[in-house]
Amino acid sequence: MSTLEIKDLHVSVETKEGPKPILRGVDLTINSGETHAIMGPNGSGKSTLAYSIAGHPKYDITSGEVYLDGENVLEMSVDERARAGLFLAMQYPVEVPGVSVANFLRTAKTAIDGQAPALRHWVKEVNGAMDNLRMDKSFAERSVNEGFSGGEKKRHEILQLELLKPKIAILDETDSGLDVDALRVVSEGVNRAKETTGAGFLLITHYTRILRYIKPDFVHVFVNGRVAEEGGPELAERLEAEGYDRFLSAATA
Repeated sequence: MSTLEIKDLHVSVETKEGPKPILRGVDLTINSGETHAIMGPNGSGKSTLAYSIAGHPKYDITSGEVYLDGENVLEMSVDERARAGLFLAMQYPVEVPGVSVANFLRTAKTAIDGQAPALRHWVKEVNGAMDNLRMDKSFAERSVNEGFSGGEKKRHEILQLELLKPKIAILDETDSGLDVDALRVVSEGVNRAKETTGAGFLLITHYTRILRYIKPDFVHVFVNGRVAEEGGPELAERLEAEGYDRFLSAATA
């Protein structure tokens, strides 16, 4: 059983006009086996939360705490956070020319586990995960994300998720840019990873369509850098029908 605890987290970014507050006191707890969906309008701070937890240097944590199984995440380097069991599927995965997917995946697995996986078992595991995600085997020889379509990039993120087996996975708008078929395949991969690893998930999205495939246990409405309302799956359905206007009006009142 693992737990990610976010306590009164405040984060700012540096701009030409000086520091700009983005997160304004976020409290959130995610346990193993739970799926938490964060929904909110553009600019509300959802991605800032994801990247702050992962350790992106652009974001300055001015106050608050983040703990994974009682260990202070904010005192860890990015690679230490990954080894501790945190995983981030990025909204815009970066290209890494010259590094094959196969080499990237095995290097990442070695870094996280502290030893290289047995080759025969590893190849079988990779091939099985790629089959599940309907990825051609030639994909493994391509450079990481170079020339990938949006769907290929997102499948590659979920391939990493399945192979690296984190304790807590943060998925930043994994549904963006996916057609219906790709959305279904990616969602199946997330559900499969949750079932096989028991990981906890923080799913960031604008829309409810992915929540038809990945059923959330909790839904959090994110507005103006904080959680404005919390509930169950029914809250997502209400957002689909009503939008965010009532939250935005309250935030500016």
